Amino acid sequence: MTEHGGAVTRQRRAALVVALVIPMAGLILLLAVPQLDARWQHQPTHFWLVLAGAGLNVVLGVATSEAAARRSDVRTFLISLALLLSAGFLGLHALATPGVLLDGPNAGFTVATPVGLLLASVFAAASARTDERTSAISLRVQRGLRSAALVVLLAWAALSLAEIPLLDEPSTQEVPLPLRVVAPVAIGLYAYSAWRYLVLFLERRRMLPLAVAVACILLAEAMIAILFARSWHITWWEWHLLMAAAFGVIFFAARAEYRREGTVTGAFAGLYQQRALALVDHLTSDALDSLTRAMRSGEPLDPVRARLRDGGLTGERIDALERSASELRRVNDLLHGYVGSQLADQFAADPDLADLGGREVEVTVMFADLVGFTGFSESRPPEEGMELLNTYWAVAVPAIVDDFGGFIERFAGDGIVVIFNTLGDQPDHALRAVRCAVFIQREIGQIAAGRTGWPLFRIGVNTGRAVVGNVGAHQRRNFTVIGDTANTAARFEALAKPGRVVIGPTTYSQIRDEMSATPLGPHHLKGKAEPVEIYELPGCGTT
Repeated sequence: MTEHGGAVTRQRRAALVVALVIPMAGLILLLAVPQLDARWQHQPTHFWLVLAGAGLNVVLGVATSEAAARRSDVRTFLISLALLLSAGFLGLHALATPGVLLDGPNAGFTVATPVGLLLASVFAAASARTDERTSAISLRVQRGLRSAALVVLLAWAALSLAEIPLLDEPSTQEVPLPLRVVAPVAIGLYAYSAWRYLVLFLERRRMLPLAVAVACILLAEAMIAILFARSWHITWWEWHLLMAAAFGVIFFAARAEYRREGTVTGAFAGLYQQRALALVDHLTSDALDSLTRAMRSGEPLDPVRARLRDGGLTGERIDALERSASELRRVNDLLHGYVGSQLADQFAADPDLADLGGREVEVTVMFADLVGFTGFSESRPPEEGMELLNTYWAVAVPAIVDDFGGFIERFAGDGIVVIFNTLGDQPDHALRAVRCAVFIQREIGQIAAGRTGWPLFRIGVNTGRAVVGNVGAHQRRNFTVIGDTANTAARFEALAKPGRVVIGPTTYSQIRDEMSATPLGPHHLKGKAEPVEIYELPGCGTT
């Protein structure tokens, strides 16, 4: 953080502290100098101010409840109950305004506000106390608790209208003794809640935890003002404004988060328990996978985005995930281009395959090399040599990777080394390799026939046990095949004529039921004590 930014932050914190201190300082001044506590009685203003504050709180309670249900989050659910209870009892207090809906004051409706604040403080403190060990509350239990809160609210309204004992005398807008006794409990619970949510804000640096902390302080101050207020005096109006400010702070913070995130569930993410945030991470992972698959398959993204938004992800997050998916697709395409779809997908599914080391498996190795390419390059412009290679590879590589499932171990100048059965999942690897070799010779032969002097491939194929895996260092490694099988395939390639394919005895034993081959007799190979029988596949090209 820059020095200027730190100064601005300190100024904002100081301004917030001053704003929270002023109401109590003003209340103390009014109580110390009663002459300043002027009286102003205006029933319509009282009615609409209280009703608007209650309505705003109902909106907040419903939105928080929806977010809690979608994320199965205990903390936001308990906050929603606190908001709904305080809103409901504040709405009853609005009905106590004489001359608006009722002819005279009603004791039960008049004291409804401190009752609501007391009940709300219990749920606020419970929400602040939740941690990662707190179990989720099922939707059925949530509905039951909301219904119970509604029953309590309606019961209070009915008892107030029935004017039962203790609620049967016209109110002087003062708090009854029982509520005065328990009011400090509510104040203490709000102070505890403010502290816990301030800690949550410092951990996450999101607006809503700070807004809830500030709201709890304002509600505690409102409860204090209620205890000392005189009806229709400034001290009495003060607690109305403090409650309206508390609800407004949460409302505007939630509104700012909603505009930033794009959904109700996203707006309240700053309040969620870690378990709910982990669920969001899981949804994010699934969303990234959906977007990536849609891009790879050419599926329109708008329906995918709509499904993700319905699932609770924000528009901003979906945009970020779409950018990530686009980059993943680019890297994925590059990876597939080098190692082939099968091996690339296996790397994605099992990252341990990228570790240094290898495992022994039966493979078939194909060596292919252009005969006379050096002389061709010396007698032709460099551009023609590049054109030749790119033309040949444009035909050979897609066939190797996509059609026959081979892994291109490396390009060696004008040659190529291909491994089949690198993952041990191709029982027909010998047949795949031979058919791939035949295809390459046929297609390249047709291309070369139309180009003067273009050389042909000679190809050697061998089957046997080998170690397949990564060699090198952590900073730079190569996925390769090591063993005599690969070395012998290179020897077979050196024996092949241009346009032909030479295979060894193990390969022949695995393909002879599918393809015919011409025996070329035993040959002495470098590094071999005994001669090796080799075979040639006929009709693969021209000599």
